[in-house]
Amino acid sequence: MQELWRLSATDLAQLVRTKEVSAREAATAALARLDAVNPMINAVVDHRPDDVLQQADAVDAAIARGEDPGVLAGVPVTIKVNIDQAGYASTNGLNLQRDLIATANSPIVENLRKAGAVILGRTNTPAFSYRWFTSNLIHGDTRNPRDPSITPGGSSGGAGAAVAAGIGHIAHGTDIAGSVRYPAYACGVHGLRPTIGRIAAFNPAQAQRTICPQMTAVSGPLARTIGDLRIALAAMSAPDPRDPWWVPAPLQGPPKSKRAALCLNPDGLDPVPEVQKALIDAGERLRRAGWTVDEIADTPPLREAADWQTKLWLGDGYEAQLAAAEKEGDPGALVCLHGNRARVVPFDQAMFSKALMRRATLSRQWSLFLEDYAVVLMPVSRELPFPDQLDRKDEASFARVWDAQLIQVAIPYLGLPGLTVTTGLIGRVPVGVQIVAGRYREDLCLAAGAAIEAGGVPPMPIDPAS
Repeated sequence: MQELWRLSATDLAQLVRTKEVSAREAATAALARLDAVNPMINAVVDHRPDDVLQQADAVDAAIARGEDPGVLAGVPVTIKVNIDQAGYASTNGLNLQRDLIATANSPIVENLRKAGAVILGRTNTPAFSYRWFTSNLIHGDTRNPRDPSITPGGSSGGAGAAVAAGIGHIAHGTDIAGSVRYPAYACGVHGLRPTIGRIAAFNPAQAQRTICPQMTAVSGPLARTIGDLRIALAAMSAPDPRDPWWVPAPLQGPPKSKRAALCLNPDGLDPVPEVQKALIDAGERLRRAGWTVDEIADTPPLREAADWQTKLWLGDGYEAQLAAAEKEGDPGALVCLHGNRARVVPFDQAMFSKALMRRATLSRQWSLFLEDYAVVLMPVSRELPFPDQLDRKDEASFARVWDAQLIQVAIPYLGLPGLTVTTGLIGRVPVGVQIVAGRYREDLCLAAGAAIEAGGVPPMPIDPAS
């Protein structure tokens, strides 16, 4: 039989469900893979083998009793270190939170466990989950398994690196400005940012979130197949009464004609030729799969949406965030806050009110636009994945990074789901595309993503490159 850690989550769950493979065997294989490759990439920063095997034994016991083990029966998954998992520190990449031990699971962890998943380990994030690079003073740097000279992405860089290297079959990430979509892009896997309210959020051990995360931050899955994203979304989106903003939207929406808009240069992003070529290729893949693809000159506003999202995300409580970053002393977090100060300060009541007013206006424009299309095909970033730690090089490099990520930052402000589909390699460097659909239409993103995936993806899982 093929090495178990190489299998898709969908295939592995079926083998466990039918008792062809035990959950303990799957967990043992996953732990062995983690031991073999994690020292080279530092994707998982906390794991306990005894706990992993106990979880697997519980799945096997449920199957032996004739119970339904769940859609993720025995599937090893990873959890980002910024959400609560009982008995583990929710560090969020901070020495300041090394002793913040959760006493209860977040809804994401709870729902994954209920679906039969086995939590393999906790993945790295930059300090405060601020950046598109993954380094911090408590856990160290995460390296991209495809090419260590480029970023693994952030803030869910550990998640992207883990799933690309075969450490777990599905990775949990969070996304407020691209933190699921960009690590998927940089590591050459797929990543889904769901609509706000789709997946329940709450961290019992942590302070209540400010209004911007409540409105725009989500959890979502990263995986090596679109099919695995689909079952991960089903598992993660189960209800939880602790999140008052959870929405009981169906996972499958009403039928919509397979019509896609392809925009090579949304809102003046000016992508590099390799990114535009990947988009054109993805459009052709959709056409071969029976989609109508209209190339359009532009979309409704994105640049303004990205500016407002940055203000809401970093401007609300900016001085308190800066004080915490200074206390932590993390250079990447300080570069992020100092580099964005002019964008977000001052942030007063009038600015906050205007941010919410413009959110309604711009979201309405996008909602009307998406009446005509099932999905929009756009870049993930202006550039191929950046050289690692580029944002810390100098002011010009910092500006280059933030300007390139325009679309990633805009989508959360607009309340839309977004999917990164990896499509190929430029040498060792991944490239991919972003699919955006209307609110709660992750099903349309996934349908288009499956059609694009069928045209070819980079090899995965992979052994870390040197």
